[in-house]
Amino acid sequence: MRVVAGKSGGIPLKVPKTELRPTMDMVKSAIFSSLGDQVVGARVLDLFAGSGALGIEALSRGAAWASFVEKDRRAAQVIEENLEKTRLAGEPHEVRVSDVFSFLDRRDSTQGYDVIFADPPYAGGSGERDFTPELLASAGLRNALAAGGVFVLEFRPGDRLPLGNAWECVKQKRYGGTEVAWLRVREAE
Repeated sequence: MRVVAGKSGGIPLKVPKTELRPTMDMVKSAIFSSLGDQVVGARVLDLFAGSGALGIEALSRGAAWASFVEKDRRAAQVIEENLEKTRLAGEPHEVRVSDVFSFLDRRDSTQGYDVIFADPPYAGGSGERDFTPELLASAGLRNALAAGGVFVLEFRPGDRLPLGNAWECVKQKRYGGTEVAWLRVREAE
């Protein structure tokens, strides 16, 4: 796993020794190709950040700010190490060791994020927590997204997204063992 493009392009990233499912370079490349210049100058939020690969890719491509939210302290430390390794530690950012939903619900900033990434753990079986419906139902997530912003969600292929009346899907594509949806908050009619 590496930074795909930008000023840190080609630099390999460290992956924490936890039960993570890092975003493959092919998927990351497709996500950022689809976003294009929307990342330049953007405020970015990387939820379930893991190694920080998505937020780091955004900083490498010119994002103005990146917030990384990761519950596992070891993974959060790896994000800091990856920022140093990619020479992006001096870029405006924060690494928060927090539950994603606690972060979203307690966020005190009135400034929203232009791009929010989420690559939550997939529910492995019956009774395991499925983060996707929780994210899509989260008022905190919708409030964190700036007007006109995009929420990029990775999820298990074949799962139906419970978009309800809150979200509209702009694009959806499958990449091997990952499906990606580009979502926007649905405007009130």
